[in-house]
Amino acid sequence: MSNDSGHKSLLRRVADLYVDGFRSMTVGRSLWLLIIIKVVIFFAILKLFFFPDVLSVSYDNDSDRADAVRSSLTAE
Repeated sequence: MSNDSGHKSLLRRVADLYVDGFRSMTVGRSLWLLIIIKVVIFFAILKLFFFPDVLSVSYDNDSDRADAVRSSLTAE
């Protein structure tokens, strides 16, 4: 048996473990769905309130935005 097939076999066994585990879940599925929804909402709120798109507000077109980023990166 070569190393490649040994690794694939191990990876396949690990994947099968997770697939079978998720397939047999009943309550866990709804919990995972709840977790995914919360993470999506959390990152959407972070994006909206904590990382505003300052360049689109301050500059009218893409070339002005590119110049602003370029000058900000090269300023010493």
